[in-house]
Amino acid sequence: MDRQELAGFLRGRREHIAPADVGLPVGPRRRTPGLRREEVAQLAFISTEYYTRLEQARGPRPSREVLAGLARALRLSDAERDHLHHLAGAPPGPSAGPSREVPQSILDLLRRLPHTAAIVLSATYEVIAWNDLAAALLEDFSPVPRRERNLVRRVYLAPPSRERPPYDPFDAEAFARAAVRRLRAAAARYPDDREVATLVGDLLAGNTEFARLWAAHDVRPEPTLLKTVDHPLIGPITLNCTFLDIADRDQQVVLFTVEPGSPAQEALRLLSVIGTQRMDVSDVSGVSS
Repeated sequence: MDRQELAGFLRGRREHIAPADVGLPVGPRRRTPGLRREEVAQLAFISTEYYTRLEQARGPRPSREVLAGLARALRLSDAERDHLHHLAGAPPGPSAGPSREVPQSILDLLRRLPHTAAIVLSATYEVIAWNDLAAALLEDFSPVPRRERNLVRRVYLAPPSRERPPYDPFDAEAFARAAVRRLRAAAARYPDDREVATLVGDLLAGNTEFARLWAAHDVRPEPTLLKTVDHPLIGPITLNCTFLDIADRDQQVVLFTVEPGSPAQEALRLLSVIGTQRMDVSDVSGVSS
């Protein structure tokens, strides 16, 4: 652990984060640029005394949980996060399970797409972030328990008595092939993760069609898909569905777009006006458990 370099790195990053960047009021009488030490400590869920000792090169080696909290509080990039770990004498290792922490840049991107419905999926098809229009088009996922935000589980394991969500955004056959391929890759990358193993085991035991596709070992890539959402207020809306990989987090951004000048564009525009009012959703919903 390089205490002096760690202290300097923490100070430098703290001074470059504006209060508004992390949702804090600017307030009067700020003697130093950036965040205060107590603000970083609060955001990282550690004591101010402990954080102060780290900045003064007097603190003990931080745990990986503390490092993760500091990385979130200081909005570190992936490269900065790795550097933090190396300075603390705890080189970052491979993740034990799929990441559910969406990069801040991706959350910012979702906010800047008012005319595009967008969601972020984990490696196991859990919806971990979404924007206003996605909530209006598909569903407001914020009140949905985390386990039920998994699209594969909802498609294949929902009991017949459960009320289906007011949409069916995925072509069943194409979604099935893509889901099996992605989950097989996740199972190979995270062999020790209990959640991945439980999900795959539940799917194999609970759905014969999923089990059949799993046994086929089909790993062919899927093209961009065309989907029709039969929205209960607007009616059928035909959308292009595009997947963008977040490779370092093993996540995907799913963008639902429409052809310019099409009836679907007008329908989506109308939905952007009335949908969020009806759903009463926030700007962007991130990860929650």
